[in-house]
Amino acid sequence: MSARGKARRRALDILFEAELRGEDPLKILAERVERQEPPVNEYTSTLVEGVTRHLARIDELITTYSEGWTLERMPAVDRNLLRGGTYELLWMPDVPEGVVISEWVHLAGELSTDESPQFVNGLLARFKQLKPSLTL
Repeated sequence: MSARGKARRRALDILFEAELRGEDPLKILAERVERQEPPVNEYTSTLVEGVTRHLARIDELITTYSEGWTLERMPAVDRNLLRGGTYELLWMPDVPEGVVISEWVHLAGELSTDESPQFVNGLLARFKQLKPSLTL
């Protein structure tokens, strides 16, 4: 797994844990950075901080474009996969869009339900298509 792939995985772990514990993801991130077990990559911090900063807009987009699924009804891991992927896709223009989608879909395949990769792929691909028209 690439360094950025590991960073995405750790960012997902932090976002997921924060949601389950009902805590601020930045608090969980700070704990991980302080502990350094495992070491927190700068890219992990960038992803967690970005998702946290844009969470309201990210959740609004996911809610608007996920047909037949409310945010609350999605598995928690899928919700956080989509949050990370949406942030990276829409707010990090230096990362190739195809790589972003592929990496988050791969994580969905490893960590969630059998249907999750297709769901994550479909929604992120839709955001890629709509990106020029979305107000961020």
